[in-house]
Parts: sequence; structure tokens; C-alpha cells
Amino acid sequence: MTSPADPLHPDDDLTAAEIDLGIGLDDDLTVEERVEFELEQRRGLRRVPGITTELEDVTEVEYRQLRLERVVLVGVWTTETLIEAETSLQELKALAETAGSQVLEGVVQRRDRPDPATYIGSGKARELRDIVLATGADTVICDGELTPGQLRQLEDIVKVKVIDRTALILDIFAQHARSKEGKAQVELAQMQYMLPRLRGWGESLSRQAGGRVAGGGGIGTRGPGETKIETDRRRIRNRMAKLRREIAGMSTARDTKRQERRRNSVPSVVIAGYTNAGKSSLLNRLTNAGVLVENALFATLDPTVRRGMTPDGRPFTFTDTVGFVRHLPHQLVEAFRSTLEEVDSADLVLHVVDGSHPDPGAQLAAVREVFADIGAVGMTELIVVNKTDIADPAVVERLRRDEPHVALVSALTGEGLDELQQRISDLLPRPDVDVSLLVPYDRGDVVSRIHEHGEVLSVTHTDKGTRIDARVPQPLAGDLADFALLHSG
Repeated sequence: MTSPADPLHPDDDLTAAEIDLGIGLDDDLTVEERVEFELEQRRGLRRVPGITTELEDVTEVEYRQLRLERVVLVGVWTTETLIEAETSLQELKALAETAGSQVLEGVVQRRDRPDPATYIGSGKARELRDIVLATGADTVICDGELTPGQLRQLEDIVKVKVIDRTALILDIFAQHARSKEGKAQVELAQMQYMLPRLRGWGESLSRQAGGRVAGGGGIGTRGPGETKIETDRRRIRNRMAKLRREIAGMSTARDTKRQERRRNSVPSVVIAGYTNAGKSSLLNRLTNAGVLVENALFATLDPTVRRGMTPDGRPFTFTDTVGFVRHLPHQLVEAFRSTLEEVDSADLVLHVVDGSHPDPGAQLAAVREVFADIGAVGMTELIVVNKTDIADPAVVERLRRDEPHVALVSALTGEGLDELQQRISDLLPRPDVDVSLLVPYDRGDVVSRIHEHGEVLSVTHTDKGTRIDARVPQPLAGDLADFALLHSG
């Protein structure tokens, strides 16, 4: 049985909320006692309850098709509250499980800021080593981005592989990328992350020749050379340059298709939001797109474009984008910039948020932070609160109060989808040029184009052709100038 003095359980007699708020202690403590209480909080790693992975049966392991790594999670609790720190670690647990790991333990350390040498401090690193030995873990995952020095020193202490949140997310992206462009974007992001973290040991690093003292080949072999790390770095930089050229070529093809849609004045709707908020499920409900739906983070990496129709018959395009997450690695934002530009060019952004999440406001803020990184500001945004069938009504009401445009839906039950489609219709730009046309009977393609991209007000069949009064977009009005009738006629 753990004693009260156990550093892993310094406050067993208090609830998390009491620790977080200081209820029952701070109100009656002197300044010296409060300082002592603060020090007590910092003295040990705090286990986070409910953090271990519970596998239902062996088929779940078989489904993952890989050997489960046994991992321990560790986070640093700085400025945020304890509840927020534990929520972040719960999200890290979901990321680790998505990558195919089995989570054995999760701990957080109270600090003003991460230790510059070992992330959690050398003493706590040794405590973490004891947890690793006790649980039989083979990997430690840190809830933050570690510097190369922190990574190396922490590994030297705990004696198992250490990765950070960035490397974990990159690994998930690498597993889920399917298209050629998606794979190239993920590989570029991984190399950007890897480049400053290359390291090695001993003579394997050096290809420079030296004299007899250095064990070299002597006269004729000395001079400028290139170490193995320098060679690896050069190869990585060359590969990164090639990937950037390939991605630029792929984005050119997407830009061409986007410009073609603009020329035909087809409005575009982009579905964006936090990972696992239900974006793909919503797209399938609205368009029968058949996109992969999985209860896992980052199940969708490759953008999917589908055709949609407003209730009044106007066509538009639906684009499903990659999900976001708090502290999304900047390497990924940069690598996926060409894909994320779909958000900036959209006529309407459906920002999907998980209504059942305990803090949907934080999800909204994380996604908008990525929007700002790619320069997507000022676009029309409709907040779509999904999973309302299991959401807390108080949370939903707070979102309705805080956001100007909100639609409540459940992609699972279909509730609210009709209202959502009407909201999309109201927010999309409408054709703004009135035209009166006389189209010959042998130009059915023109009539079809007017029906597809404009609003037909009236149709009359005459002996000279079809008389059409319609409202069309400006570019289409220019293309139809040859068929225009004078208003006086």
C-alpha cells in the first residue's frame, strides 16, 4: 500500500479540483504554509487516473497489424490548470493509441517551465526511469516538442526510446497518408523534424582521414573531408528540395482545377475542424461521398472534393480537409500548406466542433490558430456543432451564445442536417447579374449551363429559340453576351 509520503501521491486525500483550486487549504494557510504546499506539489510526478489502455480482445491487436509498443506518457504542468494538463495528457493517450501503442501509465510534473536539459528535471527523470522499469515500458512519450539536447539527455537517463508529441503526430500522419501528395507532404515534414536531430556515436560518424596518431592512412590521405552526419544532412536537404518541387507540381494541378471551378462560378465549401470531430461523417451524410470514417485521430489526410446542391438547386463543391490538433507541428502546417490553402479560397468554411468534448472552445481556438498560420482570415465561417445527441446542453448553449453563426447537427442520427443545408444556401454567394437570353434550339449546352450555374426565373419557347430570363454569375454573363436580348425588345 502506498504511503502518504509517496512522491507519486503527494495529495491522496484531496480531489483534483481541490488541488487545482486550493479549496480547503489555501483559504486558511499562512504565506509560509502556502509556499510549502506549492513546493509539495512540485516534489513528485503526479499519476493521471484512467490513462492506461484497455484492450477489449485480441482482435483489436490483430486489427492494428503491428506489435504494440508499451509506452509511458509524461507531461509538464506549467501555466494551465491541472484539469487542462490532464486533458492534454488524455489527448496524448488517444494519439499514442492511434499510432498503435499500449499506454501503461501517464504522469504530469508541476514546473514553471520545462527543464532545458531533461524536460522534467534530472531527479524526476530518475523517478520516470523507475516507472519505466516497474511497468516494463519500452518507450516514453513527452507531451511537448523536445529539443535535440533534451531528447538525448532524457534517453540517457531512462534508458529507453524517448519521442515527443511532434514525432508521434508525424508517425500517425505517415501511417494514414494514402495519396502520392499526402505521402510526399508527410515525408517532407518528417525530414524537417529529423534534420536538426541527427546524431551518432564513435568512428561511424567520421569519414575524414587523419595522421598516424588519429589512426588515419598517413601521407596522401589527409585533407578536407566530410563527416557521416554532414553526408546524411546533405542527402536529407537534397531529398527535401526534390519533395518541395514535387509538391509544388501537384499543387499546380489542384490550383488549375480550383481556377476552373471559379471560372464557372461554382461556390466552394470547405469542411475544417479538430481531428475526430466528425468531418468525414458529416461529408458522407451530406453528399454520400463514401469517405473513410474511423473513430481515430487523423483518419483523413487527403482532401476529398465532392459535389453538393443547395435546397434551391444551386451547385457547389464540398472539400474535406485534414483535421487539426492542439500544438500541431509547424513542420506539418508548412508541408500541408498547399492543401490547407483550400480554406483560404473557400466561399464558406464549415468549422466542425465536437459538441461532446469537455472543452470545445479550446478546439475552436486551436483550429483558428492554424488558420492564422496559413493566412486564412476574414472568410465566412459557420460553426457546426456535431454529436449533439450526446453533447452537454449547457456546453452547446454556450457555443450558440459565443459564436455568430452556429448550426447544431448529429452526423450519426441525421438531426439538424436539413437546417444545416439551408444555412449553407443562405451563406453562399448568389448569382448577381440578371440576363434575358434567346438561345437557339441547337444550343442545348448553353441552356444546361444556365440551369447548372444560375437561377432560372422563366422559360418561354418561341419560333426562334428558347427565351430564358435568369440570374447568373458575372463571369457566365460575359460568356452569354452573344445570346442576350435588348430589354426594349
